[in-house]
Amino acid sequence: MARKLGRTTDQRLALLRNLATDLIIHERIETTEAKAKDLRSVVDKMITLGKRGDLHARRQAAAYLYNANASEDQDAVQKLFTDIAERYDERQGGYTRVLKLGPRKGDGAEMAVIELV
Repeated sequence: MARKLGRTTDQRLALLRNLATDLIIHERIETTEAKAKDLRSVVDKMITLGKRGDLHARRQAAAYLYNANASEDQDAVQKLFTDIAERYDERQGGYTRVLKLGPRKGDGAEMAVIELV
């Protein structure tokens, strides 16, 4: 069963969309361990769509990811389908890595870094 992360369904889905978009753009983000573990499956599915590379997969990814710019000439969907999908062409899953950082100073939440392998 998936974690609820202390949020309603729509808030949780928006959080995962936002984290997935940021991870695709920056390729490495720091968040809580629970969020990072839930984010793994979302990002793996997005990269699998990128590897498929057809129009339907591109539209599915564009419907999920937010319109955030990776750079001046490239948005998150373009980066996913050109740079990231190309990189993992030979790899069969396991595109992300979660590294534990220890507790956060303010509230003691376990922190982690999630990055693309």
